[in-house]
Amino acid sequence: MQTILCLGDSNTYGYDPRSYIPGRYPEKVRWTSLIKSEERQIINCGQNGLSVPPHPALYEKMILRHNPDLLLIMLGTNDLLNGRTADETAERMKRFITSPGLSGLSRILLLAPPPLQPGSWVEGPEVIAESVRLAGLYNTLAADVGALFADAGAWNIDLLFDGVHFSPEGHRAFAEGLLRDVLDEIV
Repeated sequence: MQTILCLGDSNTYGYDPRSYIPGRYPEKVRWTSLIKSEERQIINCGQNGLSVPPHPALYEKMILRHNPDLLLIMLGTNDLLNGRTADETAERMKRFITSPGLSGLSRILLLAPPPLQPGSWVEGPEVIAESVRLAGLYNTLAADVGALFADAGAWNIDLLFDGVHFSPEGHRAFAEGLLRDVLDEIV
């Protein structure tokens, strides 16, 4: 059985902002559950508000404790929402995935999050443009360090009113794209 550790932000966690008191989608809706199979064990380490870790050691021990066959990373959205550029975000990601503590992992999949859209959490076209640029920077980074890469922007992910979070249909489209374009190819 292949163990996949998913490190990400609220879209990996399964955050649901639709109610008065925001919560979490049921497990059966979350993309991390939709990619499970008899051949795949999924460890969901998504955290609301998580940015690319500035200090890799904070996450290295947790990742290595699980000894995953594949580390799937989808981070960067919160960096952009907090005012970092796509270049700054990609540089932080480079420091994270090339940290000595992660060098023993057999495979890393770097996922570019889908581009942001106008919404209640997204102010101005600049952050949207930076979110579009991030995919190209992550693609180059993955090639440079020997990681796998996928661009969730190619999977037609439906986002909610805030311009950031996946709808239930978005979770399904994300899982389908990830299975089709990446996971079914590497099992």
